[in-house]
Amino acid sequence: MSAVGMDECCPPFDPEPWDEKELMWENRRFVKDRVISCFHIPLNFGAVMKRSIGLIEAAEAGPENMVVLADENSLWGADVYIEAIKDVPGARMATISGTFLAKVFEGPYRNMRKWIEEMKAFVEAGERTLGKMYFFYTTCPKCAKKYGKNYVVILAQV
Repeated sequence: MSAVGMDECCPPFDPEPWDEKELMWENRRFVKDRVISCFHIPLNFGAVMKRSIGLIEAAEAGPENMVVLADENSLWGADVYIEAIKDVPGARMATISGTFLAKVFEGPYRNMRKWIEEMKAFVEAGERTLGKMYFFYTTCPKCAKKYGKNYVVILAQV
């Protein structure tokens, strides 16, 4: 979500490094925040992102290509993890470790239920046990519209 141009805030997303890949993370650092939702529809996502990214930028802790994950753990809210390269003063920090299978999906968010089922099948086809799933929304809605692609990466901890 870095400033990459006057007309967009998100860099174009390259799905190749993510699609059907196994990722191993060890203590990957994130600012953790909470979004209020109504039936998984975020109500204050923009404000949460602005607040957290402001803290990350003030601490000069932004990575080159920021990963933003959502843990949709309730109908009424989600934990959001915004990658940082170091601890950020004034922010709640978290680390994520583990082995993840990643798969890229493209299309409108209304396909999410179908994508989740496809992800479960992908994990099972690899004879793995599904753990927690995280959702990587690769661009904001404005940039997705500009680029003509709305990519979502689902990361399944295995």
